[in-house]
Amino acid sequence: MSEGKKTQRIDKILGNLGYGSRSDIKKMVKQGRIALNGSTIKDSGVQSNPNADMIEVDGEQVFYREFVYIMLHKPPGVISATEDLRERTVIDLLPIEFRVFSPFPVGRLDKDTEGLLLLTNDGQLAHDLLSPRKHVPKTYVADCVGEIGEREASLFAQGVELDDGYVTLPARMEVLEQGTYEDGSVKTVISLTISEGKFHQVKRMLEAVGSKVTYLKRISMGPLLLDKELPMGSFRELTPPELESLRSCKNNNK
Repeated sequence: MSEGKKTQRIDKILGNLGYGSRSDIKKMVKQGRIALNGSTIKDSGVQSNPNADMIEVDGEQVFYREFVYIMLHKPPGVISATEDLRERTVIDLLPIEFRVFSPFPVGRLDKDTEGLLLLTNDGQLAHDLLSPRKHVPKTYVADCVGEIGEREASLFAQGVELDDGYVTLPARMEVLEQGTYEDGSVKTVISLTISEGKFHQVKRMLEAVGSKVTYLKRISMGPLLLDKELPMGSFRELTPPELESLRSCKNNNK
């Protein structure tokens, strides 16, 4: 809530927290189910400062918050959007108590890419993390076709030219392991850290050096690391230290 607007209507506060529509809350008020600072209210439009007042519904205190910060382990097959008429979105993976905050993905992962995705309704933090001027690093693990090594690492460190002529900022690559695909062709597993977010960038960077990505997973965004204990398709709220590290990151990258 902005400094200039300390109070809001009770029905708006409770509606934003998922207690129902304005008409639902009006009904609850008529039933005597909502209290403000210990007194049952008669008007659903009464003003309240949710950060200072005590609001109760059915005798239980309501804990207000303006923003939510969610770490999602995005699975393949869902799109990084708030809504879509045909496809399942990352927002569809959240229960109603989080969807009422109208969170949105900070950046995007391709439909077939899995891994770390931050969801929030904090527009300022999202803007700061995505601003091209901030160069917030993002690290991916990728399975790639063919042998990849020092040559490719050197090219990425200089910046490579993509198919549309754009030259990427310097990126850091590390070979994690090598093996083979089922057809016997060489598979190289790499980590790649980039500091920008062009369309399909990791896949296009590998294509620029003659390879192809067959699997892609994002494991970090700035200081935020994907929780290894978080199953694919699951989510959790950020811890206070994680949130503070993100805020420090966006300030330090100015």
